[in-house]
Order: sequence, then structure tokens, then C-alpha cells
Amino acid sequence: MGGVTRPVIGISAYREQARWGVWDQPAVLIPATYVDKVEAAGGLPVVIPPSSALDPQLVGLLDGLVLAGGADLNPELYDQQPHRQTTAWRDDRDSGELSLLGAALGRDLPVLGICRGLQLMTVYAGGRLEQHLPDVVGHQRHRPKAGTFGEHRVFLVDDSLVGQALGASATVKSYHHQGVADAGSLTVVGRADDDTIEAVEVPEMRFAVGVLWHPEAGDDPRLFKALVNAARVATAE
Repeated sequence: MGGVTRPVIGISAYREQARWGVWDQPAVLIPATYVDKVEAAGGLPVVIPPSSALDPQLVGLLDGLVLAGGADLNPELYDQQPHRQTTAWRDDRDSGELSLLGAALGRDLPVLGICRGLQLMTVYAGGRLEQHLPDVVGHQRHRPKAGTFGEHRVFLVDDSLVGQALGASATVKSYHHQGVADAGSLTVVGRADDDTIEAVEVPEMRFAVGVLWHPEAGDDPRLFKALVNAARVATAE
């Protein structure tokens, strides 16, 4: 983008009831760790509010996009009835971010989907989510308890974008109770130590990566650096 030396990276946000100072009211918010990681990687972060009215033309103002974590997706998006553990989905955020993702992929805009972001990419690609992963794997290590990140190993395909950034394996922080049952048209490039899908990529895109863990919560900046570098290359072309 003309005159801007740092790539502009959009970060999708939450709409939640929040308290600060004397106020207790609905707010658009995002954990500061997302902003911090984008800034530390050399990007210029811009927070995008959740809305069913998001204009896909917004991607024309961005050099890259982070689809952040958050609430479960509405199971109707992948033709399923809700599991008893699937709750509190946000239809406005679902529809707005699906539109934004489609526009980003149409422009080959670099995208990093995190947790819910990977799940959104899966649904967009015609895939299907596993609504409550403990039913399948028999443990709670991906989300040990409310407000506490789990920690486990992931194993990555060497020549994938994620593998090039992180190597053959990494220890990651996770906080999800849902997983990927069917990746649709996405390429699976990483699995957890229990063999569940943890990383995907959109084939033939410059940089369109989804990870089920939370790189913004850890100390490893490499995925954010890879996103910002891809955005920097795109703006130079």
C-alpha cells in the first residue's frame, strides 16, 4: 500500500459483554496478544469488528488477515445439528468472516486462521467439524479447563508453509473442544500427538494457513512473522 512501510494486517474481533472502568456493556474486543504479535512481527494491526454487514471490499485496504479465535461456529454451516457442548455461536461473526475470508482468498491475500479461524476455513472449504473432540480422543488435553491453555506437540509436513516456519514439530498452546472431522478441499499439513488435525493450508495460495492452536498465547513469533513476510512480499509485487 502506497506510503505504508509496514504491511496492514486485519485481525477479526469479538463482540462481548465487557467491564472496564465504570462501564459494563457490549464491546468489540480482542486479546492484546494478537495485536502484540502482529506488531512484533513488523505488521500494522487493524482490528475488524464482527458484523454480518462486513463489506468484502475491506480486504482491499489490507495486506494480510488474521482470523482470530472465539466462539463455536453455528453447526448449520456444515449441515449438522448442535452437539450439547456446542453453544453460544455468533451468527453475525460467522457470516461476516466467511464473506471476508472468501474475498481474501479471491485476492490471494495472506491469511492466518487461528483456532476458530481454522474451523472457519474448514467450513468455507466444504469440510465438517468434530463438535466435541473429547468424544473422539477420550481426553481433555486440548482444553484442560476453563481459562487454561493446554500444551501438546504437533507434527508438521516438512515442505508445508507451517513446516517451513516451525520445523518438523513444535510444542504449542491450545484451547479448543472442537476439531476437524473432514478438511474439505484444504490440505492437512499438521497433526497433534493424538493424530487429530492441527494445521491446514489452502492449496495454491500464497499464504493461507490455519492452525488449531493459539500461537498468539505462546512465545514463538514465527507464524506471525511468516504471515507478515508474505504480506510484505505481496505488497512489493
